[in-house]
Amino acid sequence: MSQRRLRLVETADGRNYLLPFVLVTTLFFLWGFAHSILDVLNKHFQETMHISRTGSALVQAVVYGGYFLMALPAGSIITRYGYRAGVLTGLLLYGAGALLFYPGSHLLSFPFFLFSLFVIGCGLTCLETAANPYVTVLGHSSAAASRINLAQSFNGLGWIVGPIVGSFFLFSGSGEADLATPYVVIGLVVLCVAGIFAKVRLPEVQPEAADDADEGTAAHDHRSLWSHGHFVMGLCALFFYVAAQTGINSFFINYTTEIASLSNAEAAQLLSFGGMGLFMAGRMSGSYVMGRVRPALLLLVYALIAAVCMALVSLADGRTGMAALMVCYLCESIMFPTIFALALRGVGRHTKQASGFLIMSIVGGAVAPVLMGAIGDHIGMSQAFLVPLVCFLFIAAYGFCTLTRWFRVAQ
Repeated sequence: MSQRRLRLVETADGRNYLLPFVLVTTLFFLWGFAHSILDVLNKHFQETMHISRTGSALVQAVVYGGYFLMALPAGSIITRYGYRAGVLTGLLLYGAGALLFYPGSHLLSFPFFLFSLFVIGCGLTCLETAANPYVTVLGHSSAAASRINLAQSFNGLGWIVGPIVGSFFLFSGSGEADLATPYVVIGLVVLCVAGIFAKVRLPEVQPEAADDADEGTAAHDHRSLWSHGHFVMGLCALFFYVAAQTGINSFFINYTTEIASLSNAEAAQLLSFGGMGLFMAGRMSGSYVMGRVRPALLLLVYALIAAVCMALVSLADGRTGMAALMVCYLCESIMFPTIFALALRGVGRHTKQASGFLIMSIVGGAVAPVLMGAIGDHIGMSQAFLVPLVCFLFIAAYGFCTLTRWFRVAQ
């Protein structure tokens, strides 16, 4: 228990990493914004370019496809040149892709917009491959899940701001939609942040040994990464989580406008202040709760509640379905950082390589929206939410397996 009282960003030998933690945490906001504005962009392209739900899902598919293609190169960059090199590469690609929206707004070519989003996706891959594992090693291993949940709270703030900005420029109803301005502004901000990181040196930190004897002490450093069962199942769980999250976000506006009869602007505001507000609150509270409740247990409970919520969205009326969506956002909040931290726990010298594979699993976000869009086009929008229901059941199984494995070790 004494180890749990260690400061969040302090190692067992007293080293404090508060400054690098604060700097890297700012990156979480930037990629949260980039992801959440896609959910408004999805609906915008459906209406202005007369694209089906399945076609508009390509917006998410190209971004998350970038994760699949860029994750291993990003991991190689970080392994060879360090975390800062990964951050800088990600920021430059992110900024370049965002600025491409300026010529794109004149060309009005859907394939060109998809290319711009793909470049952004490659940049986000580098950022996440560097920042997520870096945060987990900036202190004692027992606090890794709490630490990454705290950092991911600022990611939640980005998820709130994105729909607000997107709604203001695309659904204001006061004239022609302005697609270029929000992307040009964020592109310039990202390049300025890159300039700051170019001048700041981030310490290269080696992960501490885990507490549990069979989860990664130095004696097991010779083991293959793929011999860590909790990592392999965590890889699959992360795939299903991102699939669920992205699918829900992609068609939130469709669901609330078609089933609950909200306007586009009202739906975007509900997504921002309601869904994403609860999402951020869940992440902020998650860091505190995990100091007192085992992360795997919390993951199991939240995943089961989220699965019930998706059943209600699929089967109940609009008002009940909207309430269930709100609860689901609260439950989703802790899943990504918790799965990420649990999967990395105890992999030791494989941490950077494992992070690359975990980020690659984010390609789940390219699969679910297309599948849900096809179901929405041919069967019904409500029924499309059965896809994330299946995903949450697998995540609950991961939480259960991780939890029972710990009990066997403890005995």
